[in-house]
Amino acid sequence: MLVSTAQIVTDNPQRLIRRLCKHWSHKFPVSFDEQQGEIELSLGHCLLKAQEGGLQVRLQAAEDEQILRLQTVVGDHLQRMAAVPLPEFTWNRQAS
Repeated sequence: MLVSTAQIVTDNPQRLIRRLCKHWSHKFPVSFDEQQGEIELSLGHCLLKAQEGGLQVRLQAAEDEQILRLQTVVGDHLQRMAAVPLPEFTWNRQAS
């Protein structure tokens, strides 16, 4: 299993969690509350956790191609769900 994580600076991580989870709830299994959200995409798993001053994102996928695609899809959707453009962030990959 491959894992990729990112720390995203934002003043309202709860809003991002809520918006992204609601956006994908019609298409994928989703669960969320004010502090975290989980999305089971066809490419893999996405875990969102609110933290002081930001959002922690953890992605899991079985194959290299899937984790790369998941990074792009989740990153693009987070940018769209944000009220203001998010600062640039970097994905950190590792095998679990």
